[in-house]
Amino acid sequence: MPPPPTIFALATPPGRGAIAIIRMSGPDTDDALAALGSPNLKPRMASLRTLSHGGRTIDQALVLRFPAPNSYTGEDCAELHLHGGRAVVEAASQALIALGVRPAEPGEFTRRAFENGRMDLAQAEAVADLIDAETTAQAGQALGQLDGALSQTYAGFRRTLLRALALVEAEIDFPDEEVPDNLARTAGPVLDVLVAELKAALADAARGERVRGGYRIVLIGETNAGKSSLFNALVSREAAIVTPIAGTTRDVLDAELVIGGYAVTLSDTAGLRESDDIVEAEGIRRAQARARSADLRLWVRAPGDPEGPAAAFATGTDLLVLTKADIDRAAPPPDRAAVVVSTTTGEGMGALHDWIADRLARDLSGADFPAVTRERHRLRLEEALASVEAGRRALDLAPEMAGDDLRRAADALSRVTGAIGVEDILGEVFSTFCIGK
Repeated sequence: MPPPPTIFALATPPGRGAIAIIRMSGPDTDDALAALGSPNLKPRMASLRTLSHGGRTIDQALVLRFPAPNSYTGEDCAELHLHGGRAVVEAASQALIALGVRPAEPGEFTRRAFENGRMDLAQAEAVADLIDAETTAQAGQALGQLDGALSQTYAGFRRTLLRALALVEAEIDFPDEEVPDNLARTAGPVLDVLVAELKAALADAARGERVRGGYRIVLIGETNAGKSSLFNALVSREAAIVTPIAGTTRDVLDAELVIGGYAVTLSDTAGLRESDDIVEAEGIRRAQARARSADLRLWVRAPGDPEGPAAAFATGTDLLVLTKADIDRAAPPPDRAAVVVSTTTGEGMGALHDWIADRLARDLSGADFPAVTRERHRLRLEEALASVEAGRRALDLAPEMAGDDLRRAADALSRVTGAIGVEDILGEVFSTFCIGK
């Protein structure tokens, strides 16, 4: 098999800047450096060199060389720290192309790191998550996954599974040897423990996915309850139109914000009521659908308003927000969590913010690292759990059938870290990466 081509990419954002960094990786890295006027570099030491090609000076740059296998990709790598003008970056890029170094595809550096054993697939996903992180919680979760916390969790599941599979296989493969009778059935308690662990991981699946993708909070209530005013106050800008006319909001309006270090998607929705207006009726349908899928609903009520259609969507764990306290102060009910606010004076807004932050901390933090941070992980866990439960049922009937189920479960768990059978998902995973990573 021929060696992989040497690749390069701009690793810093495009455009004008103080410094631009071009990365290279591949077997011809040293030859390309020598051709640019930077031969014989000491590993992992920055050297100031004048880069040139075709008789033309490109730039004075700091150049670093990272020999294989002790590099990000496991191949020979280098970095050119250039001045950040577009002309300089373009000249260096054209010189590398002329030397036979091709531009990298999205995620190609990290894919090579995976293929060369520098990281597993879950850690590679963490690289993309860390680049995309916009909150401290997202960055912390990505760093934990990059450090191997997720991979260790799945390795533990797989070790338990393989221990049970070994008991099953021993009875099948060595029927005439001196092995205890009904050895396969002793795998039952081991599988029972594993089933409980997998179910617990799936029950906790929303936590990791919500940290990564954002926690969904929806404002619900009747018309003119003050939802849009509350929405504007929470996002600190005039995002929603506010008028005294009932039914002003007719569609779902989303805003991204950070509360307590967690990413939140806050949604303002149409007031819930009976309406013959076809446009408003569609807005109400969308509001109801969004309320059903929310992680938290803020039930917004104005003073004197009776419990209307919104009450059907507010569960006991949601928050009642009593608005317009500057006009008429409503008494919070004793049987549910409630906050009294005024978006005009700001009264209660601090308490509301603190309540939401505490709720986010309860829902999204945990003692253990989440076993699911992406939908892909959850689907593999569901597949593994179904196969383990099928294997457990088969133990008392036919151990060889249980063995087939347990092998399928092991395969499903291995696909999370990329230990086996990953060719069909590599393109999907690495296509989401930025160029240069």
